[in-house]
Amino acid sequence: MTLLPTLPFRVHLNAAKGRAGAPVLDEAGFRAARGAITCWPGYAATPLVDLPGLARTLGIGALRWKDEGGRFGLGSFKALGGAYAVARHLIRTLAARGITATDADLAAGRHAALTGDITVTCATDGNHGRSVAWGAQRFHCRAVIYIHETVSDGRAAAIARFGAEVRRVPGTYDDAVRRAAEDAAANGWTVVSDTSYPGYTDIPRDVMQGYRVMADEAFAQWTGPAPTHLFVQGGVGGVAAAVAAQAALHFGADGPRLVVVEPDRFDCLYRSAVAGTPTPSPPGPDTLMAGLACGEVSILAFDELLYRADAFMAVPDEAVAPAMRALARGQDGDPGVVAGESAVAGLIGLALALGDPTAAPLALDASSRVLLFGTEGATDPELYARLVGAPA
Repeated sequence: MTLLPTLPFRVHLNAAKGRAGAPVLDEAGFRAARGAITCWPGYAATPLVDLPGLARTLGIGALRWKDEGGRFGLGSFKALGGAYAVARHLIRTLAARGITATDADLAAGRHAALTGDITVTCATDGNHGRSVAWGAQRFHCRAVIYIHETVSDGRAAAIARFGAEVRRVPGTYDDAVRRAAEDAAANGWTVVSDTSYPGYTDIPRDVMQGYRVMADEAFAQWTGPAPTHLFVQGGVGGVAAAVAAQAALHFGADGPRLVVVEPDRFDCLYRSAVAGTPTPSPPGPDTLMAGLACGEVSILAFDELLYRADAFMAVPDEAVAPAMRALARGQDGDPGVVAGESAVAGLIGLALALGDPTAAPLALDASSRVLLFGTEGATDPELYARLVGAPA
């Protein structure tokens, strides 16, 4: 039985692994992020869901899904990164004024008279902006969030619920990134982004260190023989780089193969890996995988991935709805899983690669044990219902 129709995709084996790029996420930074985030009120490890029925459908040995839909009530793993980076920025800003503060101090409003004058900003397709807005509300500063023209009204409203000012700009996600940076420079605001570029790396590094908590949980929750493959979403590369760094820390040099998957309409990581240098994807039609609609890589993330990833894949939008429906309905006795449009990229990559001779170097077979990262739940309930045919 096949999970998806036969669809075209592209795969690039990373011959530069271990020879180009460089590790950029240190262990000390991760431990600081984990120590802070796990002490936040409401923290709980999200579940690792075993999907043996789907594994049988695909013809592999095991399949497990790290379900981020319940993370801090925000619906995605992004809650780990943006909010953590907001707290770190506020703590550093206060320290420059001679004031020592902790996350708990900020959350309690002990320095709100000072932090209330600080504005953080970012561009977003939805989930990262929600995290930054939530972090600003939690730690008592102001947030201005930029969205581009195709971000849904539902995602905009979800950001505004946390007290942020939401500004819609024409163009793409990358246009919104540039507008946020321009307005921040003009107004003295601070950009909190997971997209790094020359001269802007400290905050994106904090964001990615926060993301590593998700991978750390998943690896600790995995039982039995270790996974052989990790399929993880692309975008600018932040979450994939976080997973790559954590896998290296947890499993060592002989860990599972890491495959980075992104939409074929926004394949900047794929193109960059082929070229060996950051390379944008050309303008084109939008993608259903809204959280991965990124035309330019994060330079930090790309360095980590060029050094650690085994392969890069670009997959078509036509597979998104079938993958979401397969998870929602369950396969062969599996529980139903609510997965948003961007969450299914890894599953699409896995399903299309299995049995296709162009992906043979990935060494997927009947004994493979695969970990997928379900990075978001139904963060746009209306779109989810339309694609799946039923509400979340």
